[in-house]
Amino acid sequence: MMKLKNKRRPKIVVIGGGTGLPVILKSLKKRNADITAVVTVADDGGSSGVIRDYINVVPPGDIRNVLVALSDMPEIVKAVFQYRFASDDRFFSGHAIGNLIIAALTEMDNRGIFDAVQMLSQFMQVDGHIYPASDKPLTLNAEFSDGTTQMGEAEISAANKTIKRVWVSSAKHEKPRAKQEVVDAIMQADQIVLGPGSLFTSILPNLMIENVGQAVCQTKAEVVYICNIMTQKGETEHFSDADHIKVLHEHLGQPFIDTVLVNTEPVPKDYLDRQKYDEYLYQVRHDFKALREQGCRVISDNFLKLRNHGVFHNGDQVVDELMRLTGRPQSWRENESN
Repeated sequence: MMKLKNKRRPKIVVIGGGTGLPVILKSLKKRNADITAVVTVADDGGSSGVIRDYINVVPPGDIRNVLVALSDMPEIVKAVFQYRFASDDRFFSGHAIGNLIIAALTEMDNRGIFDAVQMLSQFMQVDGHIYPASDKPLTLNAEFSDGTTQMGEAEISAANKTIKRVWVSSAKHEKPRAKQEVVDAIMQADQIVLGPGSLFTSILPNLMIENVGQAVCQTKAEVVYICNIMTQKGETEHFSDADHIKVLHEHLGQPFIDTVLVNTEPVPKDYLDRQKYDEYLYQVRHDFKALREQGCRVISDNFLKLRNHGVFHNGDQVVDELMRLTGRPQSWRENESN
């Protein structure tokens, strides 16, 4: 466990994408932590995918949600930024206003997504740093166990095959690289947090950028993996928690996860709305022995939050544990006491 002086804010880098990342960031924001979010840029679904197809920018959806999670702007401003046009608005159908703003800033003066997000972070009074994992749009690629391959995040998940490995590529066949700010944040961090999020389509796309993966393996920071509560159709069917770690270690060619947070609270039978959350299958199986054999410390607890017939991580419970690992007491919430 890393001990920090009481006056210094712990530097925590959270890497991922999808809906799980903002949950952790919102809870971390309540603490006096120096937060950096590294966000995947390989999303090709929904409004983000349509925008990317038309104007070839990094898909903005995950970045939009992270901006809102860390913003100190009034709730009405964040609500406008998140507003998604109704389906009967034919021209703007399905697009979130924030996605359009991010795309516009990216195009202005050929600024690029990285600089656009830094500008927007100032405008939205973001408490922390938000770094796209790459300044250019990347495509996720997968090889399945039957030897076939597929391009595109949505297409990979929809293939409903066992994924053997994934990698990212750029449109110009250049080797994907992260900005130096991303690497520096990882190397200077006290703690690196991976997840929660889709293993193959939200977490690994970041680590498959060569200098990001290298930094995560070389950093002196404690690397914490927040294991998913549910297995995911087309990605982690029949996975145990140890299977998640095995895949991560195999992709980077060495063990690098120090600690795994595992939810042990059962999801009540018939609680999950399987039509609304059709990608979720069963609870992830536990294999603590195999986790320890891979060099991981295991922290198991009730990290479950049930809401609207969906299954989520309890962000506050997870962050209590993350702060404890940095040497902060569980009840230490400077932001809430001011």
